[in-house]
Amino acid sequence: MKIEEEIGKLLRDRKLTLSIAESCTGGLVSHLITNVPGSSDYFERGCVVYSNRAKVELLGVPEDTIKRYGAVSSYAAVAMAEGVKTKSGTDIGLSITGIAGHGGGTIEKPVGLVYIAIAGDKKTDWKEYRFKGGREEIKLKSATAALELLRDYLGTKT
Repeated sequence: MKIEEEIGKLLRDRKLTLSIAESCTGGLVSHLITNVPGSSDYFERGCVVYSNRAKVELLGVPEDTIKRYGAVSSYAAVAMAEGVKTKSGTDIGLSITGIAGHGGGTIEKPVGLVYIAIAGDKKTDWKEYRFKGGREEIKLKSATAALELLRDYLGTKT
């Protein structure tokens, strides 16, 4: 069984709904989730919020958060996950923000730096990743990591 099918079964069995906010993956996670027949039972929406403006306008990410910490930060990822969860009225909000490359990286924030956050019913967890590879490889690794984090989250949820 593919990971997106496992996630679908877990969401359906627990009667939970999901929304996703994606930046560096450009909708890839939502694409994988919606490859599963019947995903409309649990998947509400996916938002590609590539620009800072989109993060602010569509998800309510505070401009100050982006100015202070950057769009690629744990703070932005948390705000994105909470924003998409709140705006869509779902049980879970998942977000991804990062630098897929090949440009855009710095010493402090290199290409391959990715933050993934999950907003649930009581708290929001996040994780930092540092992937290697080209742009497409980093996008795929990021999407896979997001699905793994979501599956692990659902697996521990009672």
